[in-house]
Amino acid sequence: MSGKHYKGPEVSCCIKYFIFAFNVIFWFLGIAFLGVGLWAWSEKGVLSNISSITDLGGFDPVWLFLVVGGVMFILGFAGCIGALRENTFLLKFFSVFLGIIFFLELTAGVLAFVFKDWIKDQLYIFINSNIKAYRDDIDLQNLIDFTQEYWQCCGAFGADDWNLNIYFNCTDANASRERCGVPFSCCTKDPAEDVINTQCGYDVRQKSELDQQATIHTKGCVPQFEKWLQDNLTIVAGVFIGIALLQVSGISTQDILNRTTLKGPQIPQ
Repeated sequence: MSGKHYKGPEVSCCIKYFIFAFNVIFWFLGIAFLGVGLWAWSEKGVLSNISSITDLGGFDPVWLFLVVGGVMFILGFAGCIGALRENTFLLKFFSVFLGIIFFLELTAGVLAFVFKDWIKDQLYIFINSNIKAYRDDIDLQNLIDFTQEYWQCCGAFGADDWNLNIYFNCTDANASRERCGVPFSCCTKDPAEDVINTQCGYDVRQKSELDQQATIHTKGCVPQFEKWLQDNLTIVAGVFIGIALLQVSGISTQDILNRTTLKGPQIPQ
């Protein structure tokens, strides 16, 4: 007499633990980003005075860490638990959310190519709005200094963009010692100097254009960024393709596990 034997769906251990490992990386990276963001906020006293968030005049780089970290933490957690517990809801959530991110990245890439002139104008506005708030937030200040040093540039389209900042503008009413100057990150570096001269940009915009070129970088960060993209187009494209393939592989393997988990009990004939 033969009885009825029920056999549950078989899930490949390789697929299961590949997805688990894939999401553990996401999870720990999310925790790291969140930790950096919260630490930076605590150093600036934002956690003890939440209303100070609205006081920032420009972009706060900490938001980038918090948003990216939060998304990665949620995705990583859902993927890990979904893979280990074979939870179809969490697996679907992970796949759909990762698919949405992939679609948004693809859309952003196409729109950036089609509306590149508009993107350039928005980048110009973004940089100038943050130049105004240069002294308002130490993280923003460090970000601008890093950008100008790395791209060897000054301002959005030139050193005169620093007239937008109340400490660097050339108006007669400005009593700041930095009047008609630029931040030290605009200065050309002397390889023989071990210590950064933070006063190298003082009064530099009162000099002739030729004298300025001997002291500071006179090209703006927007055209320098465009030049860097053209010179490193292959590397940039490779990085984006690599990220896209990683996301597609994550979606595909998650979908395989999800479909396997959705299979109901089987009764052998």
